[in-house]
Amino acid sequence: MNKTENLMDKIISLCKRRGFVFQSSEIYGGFGSCYDFGPLGVEIKNNIKKSWWNEMIKLHENIVGLDASVLMSPEVWKASGHLAAGFSDLLVECKDCHKRFKSDELKEGPKDTCPECGGKLTESKLFNLMMKTFVGPVEETASPVYLRAETCQGIYVNFLNVLDSMRLKIPFGICQIGKAFRNEINPGNFIYRIREFEQMELQWFCHPKDADKFFDYWKEERMKWYEKLGVKKENLRLVEVPKEKRAHYAKRQIDIEYKFPFGWREVEGIHNRGDWDLSNHAKHSGKDLKYFDESTKEKYFPHIIETSVGVDRSFLMFIADAYEEISGGRTKTTESKKETEVVLKLNKGLAPVKAAVLPLVKNKEELVKKAKEVYLMLKPYFVSQYDEAGSIGRRYRRQDEIGTIFCITVDFQTLEDNTVTLRDRDTMTQARVKIEELKEDIQKILNK
Repeated sequence: MNKTENLMDKIISLCKRRGFVFQSSEIYGGFGSCYDFGPLGVEIKNNIKKSWWNEMIKLHENIVGLDASVLMSPEVWKASGHLAAGFSDLLVECKDCHKRFKSDELKEGPKDTCPECGGKLTESKLFNLMMKTFVGPVEETASPVYLRAETCQGIYVNFLNVLDSMRLKIPFGICQIGKAFRNEINPGNFIYRIREFEQMELQWFCHPKDADKFFDYWKEERMKWYEKLGVKKENLRLVEVPKEKRAHYAKRQIDIEYKFPFGWREVEGIHNRGDWDLSNHAKHSGKDLKYFDESTKEKYFPHIIETSVGVDRSFLMFIADAYEEISGGRTKTTESKKETEVVLKLNKGLAPVKAAVLPLVKNKEELVKKAKEVYLMLKPYFVSQYDEAGSIGRRYRRQDEIGTIFCITVDFQTLEDNTVTLRDRDTMTQARVKIEELKEDIQKILNK
């Protein structure tokens, strides 16, 4: 096992052990390429989405939100091109075990033999990645529909609704966070490529002559967001995608890539989609989706600059980037040999737990009572934990491993002067703080 594989194994183990990510349907043997986010994982995921939403809605002008339905008319997907060959993979299928494989991945070995069971393979054929279901009580007579393969189409078909109801003027943006589904043939790398995933997308509508300017603007803004959340600069890069590898709708495409343990991979795409989407939906629906500029009397299809982020991919990126191992332990107060300690140095806005309250020992009723009072005092204001199991050193390490920002220790001095020890995750500095000032002090640090 090489070093990078070993790191991924450690991250996957941490995610399972500490309640970040679980395999879907695990008690039934698991359901391939689908994952459940546990109690701490859902906190991180919600923090990622909150940070992105605030970035778009609060820190930029002229952007509004939307939450479109997962199920839409099949006509939407005809117009978008998702039901055509462009959204398909060339596959072969085993006649015995019925597993499917990408044709270009069978270059080695016999071309007509299943690599799994040795059965006979079919001829290559196109396999659409859309997930199909049915609306109606009886499948045989029901209408086929599709789980959306991307969230942006819900924005395009609501373009006029948002434009009219919010009285917006070009340029403006519509952003959305939501689930999407793709029947990936070869998912992998844990939660990097999965069949049910979540996207955070901005669609920025602008005059055609301003598209290049806004493309460059959003490219820079999106890089700033990752850096603001603490991602190491050396682990991020912008990659210009050549014409032959771009999505079919893209006039220009730049990917933001992160250096994962398994290599450089995309976490976000910035696309100049031109007027491809609105013009196609106008043609298929018969609705006039052009924008009329009252000041210039000009009517045109706006061009669209898209920024599309994978929530699950960015989750994995933030975990991988924050993961640190300290050989021999971080506490150097004794000469005894220490085990390797793990610290998850997540940005304070992303950390799942902001404060953990720890009684110095659990067999002193007065300490436990006071510690629980402090915990209940803090809990309404930020995600907190109460932990009394094991030695105080082990509890510190447990909290470091999940990225908790502050550990608050209630000790015997607390009973004398109503102060506690506030320990910082990253610096390990400790300070005595009055209990009545604790909430305000923590909030000041978190809001810096």
